Amino acid sequence: MVTSLRRAGTVIAAVILLAACADDPPSPAQPSAGSAIDVATGLDVPWGIAFLPDGTALIAERDSATVAHMPEPGVVNPVGEVADVVARGEGGLLGLATAGSTVYAYITTAADNRVVTMQFDGTALSPQTPVFTGIPAGTIHDGGRIAFGPDGKLYIATGETGSPQLAQDPASLGGKILRVNPDGSVPADNPDPTSPVFSLGHRNVQGLAWDAAGRLWVSEYGANTWDELNRIEPGDNYGWPIVEGRAGREGLIDPVLQWRPDEASPSGLAFHNGALWMAALRGQRLFQIPVNADGTVGNAASLFVGEFGRLRTVVVAPDGALWFTTSNRDGRGAPRPGDDRILALRP
Repeated sequence: MVTSLRRAGTVIAAVILLAACADDPPSPAQPSAGSAIDVATGLDVPWGIAFLPDGTALIAERDSATVAHMPEPGVVNPVGEVADVVARGEGGLLGLATAGSTVYAYITTAADNRVVTMQFDGTALSPQTPVFTGIPAGTIHDGGRIAFGPDGKLYIATGETGSPQLAQDPASLGGKILRVNPDGSVPADNPDPTSPVFSLGHRNVQGLAWDAAGRLWVSEYGANTWDELNRIEPGDNYGWPIVEGRAGREGLIDPVLQWRPDEASPSGLAFHNGALWMAALRGQRLFQIPVNADGTVGNAASLFVGEFGRLRTVVVAPDGALWFTTSNRDGRGAPRPGDDRILALRP
């Protein structure tokens, strides 16, 4: 109760500020983005955000395995703890997605990473039901982003858990983009109609987004040389661990953009107002990447560099604002007063 009241109280001022600043001119420091303000504070490693049909938000906290409901900005109420979550290293309660009142969550258990479903009645979550299991789990490279595509299929981003060879093994679910029906079954129009694998050769994908033309983009952690933005085509091989970054190797797909890890270490990804928005952990910034009609991209702009610390998740809110989260309490950041937080931006 104390936690819930603290969360609600610490950001009431932010709600007032949001209303007051919605029409303010852009900040001179970020002319293409504008100012970002708090939507919620006092969170514990917020990883997944998903919106319900009524426009309210659910938030997943990685280490506590808690799902919180935000009925309005500044009011954050825990509504359930997801069972069987084992939070270790980069694993825990990760991505969220919704289909009506059904909540999908990507979780790390003692045995695997898996996708489970729960029902939300407006007050509490029901017990979970496993939908897709057997994804390799580890203390690193657990992937974890899930999202429904324009085709109504559920896309699941996985990592290779520190075992690079899994990314090239078509029989492994690690280091892949997976595509399944909402019930976890394999769609008949997958590259291999007997397999959930949609693309392979990934190290650790934590961002999924579709542009206005329905093209799928992902953000991907590199190792020591290059982080990547990739455009995904069914059945393609994105190279890890054979190559890292652009290599021009036949049969392997080069990234559309690449960055040094200290500049990026990318996580969440969203498409909004003609651009991809990518959160960077180690790089402590939000990238704005224009997408052209032909599927090429323009130069990436770095926004809010160092201003909020490590950034994890980016989503488009129903009212058209762009929400992004900090991840300064994840064991690798330096927490600041009010962390972790959700910030709102009106591009």
